[in-house]
Amino acid sequence: MREYQHIDHELPPYVPSGARVLILGTMPSPKSREVGFYYGHPQNRFWKALSGAFGENVPVSTEEQKAFLERHKIALWDTLASCEIHGADDASIRRPVANDLQPILSTQPIQAIFTTGKKAADYYERLILPNTGIPATTLPSPSPANCRYHTVETLTEAYRAVCRYCP
Repeated sequence: MREYQHIDHELPPYVPSGARVLILGTMPSPKSREVGFYYGHPQNRFWKALSGAFGENVPVSTEEQKAFLERHKIALWDTLASCEIHGADDASIRRPVANDLQPILSTQPIQAIFTTGKKAADYYERLILPNTGIPATTLPSPSPANCRYHTVETLTEAYRAVCRYCP
């Protein structure tokens, strides 16, 4: 039997001034919560794919990651404010509660919303889209569990869609 844990989203949204893009995951992984920033698991390929899409070196430290996001006017957050989950397995999520994106959307010139993975897209469409009316583009999940479907190269190519909205 799987052991579920109730998780309240602990990480605040990262929103640089003048953010043009909002990228939403599902819920921070245990490792991301431990390091205190998004996509913190060393095997997660988010930072490799996104920096590769911009033709830049992979930002390693949280400070480098934040500087990258500032430079490109990219905000990060998640679709869910809380849920019950087994580890970092998005497929195990029960009782999802959506984050309210209005504080970001009402204060930033967001031109595009992206989700990282099918589960984030599903929660966005079901729980958030009815409130925002802004469709989101689904990017492939950067999770190491998605390696058999997407190489870093194919992820990078997909993540290039973000570049057209960024300086």
